[in-house]
Amino acid sequence: MQIIFGIHAVEEALTARGRGFEYVAIAPGRGDARIQKIAQLCRAAGVPLRTLPRDQLTRLAKVAGHQGVVAVTAEKQYNDVDDLLTNKRGQHSFLLVLDGVEDPHNLGAIIRTAEGAGADGVVIPERRAVGVTATVVKASAGATEYLPIAKVTNVGRAVEELKERNIWTVGLDERGEKSYDQIDYKMDLALVLGAEGHGLHEQIRKKCDFLVSIPMLGKVPSLNVSVAAAIVMYEVARQRRGK
Repeated sequence: MQIIFGIHAVEEALTARGRGFEYVAIAPGRGDARIQKIAQLCRAAGVPLRTLPRDQLTRLAKVAGHQGVVAVTAEKQYNDVDDLLTNKRGQHSFLLVLDGVEDPHNLGAIIRTAEGAGADGVVIPERRAVGVTATVVKASAGATEYLPIAKVTNVGRAVEELKERNIWTVGLDERGEKSYDQIDYKMDLALVLGAEGHGLHEQIRKKCDFLVSIPMLGKVPSLNVSVAAAIVMYEVARQRRGK
């Protein structure tokens, strides 16, 4: 089983109906409009609604910032990369490949932006990276329930397989010679992002068709990975939207 906490995350998970629920628990005394909506969604989906003391909710969520709402659900079901390519949202494929993002808040923020920017899905590695945890679900504001996410055993091999399927791979790297806005993104595309601190691994970097960077005009040499991802994703969305 998996825990989801926070009003928005639980609401979106119930709305999406993408996973099974054991029950949803709320703190005593909560009766505002958003809690009423969660109660209505639970009734519509046949999900039991319980009232539990806040200390029990904190033990379930393992954090204090659960906003008085915690859901016990089935584990997140991951997709295959084929699913991401088959169910594209626009004329051209748009995937994100994450080379070892470890911070759940960064992963959640990337997934939230990817869903909003029109990406078809996110590819993450099975090892040495964070999966879709309760913190990731909350940080994504529930976007994990809508955006397909695939897990792969080897990111390098996944990049090679995407290239074999005529998907252009664009690595975001501070050593990239081209600025991120000098690429024409109106093509089948996978944006490849590195981990916090060290960026893309060298073997992944070498496999990318293009390497782009974000110009830094101050003294700080780089941006947080979720911020950098958002900048490039919305450049992709801007170009594809046209006038």
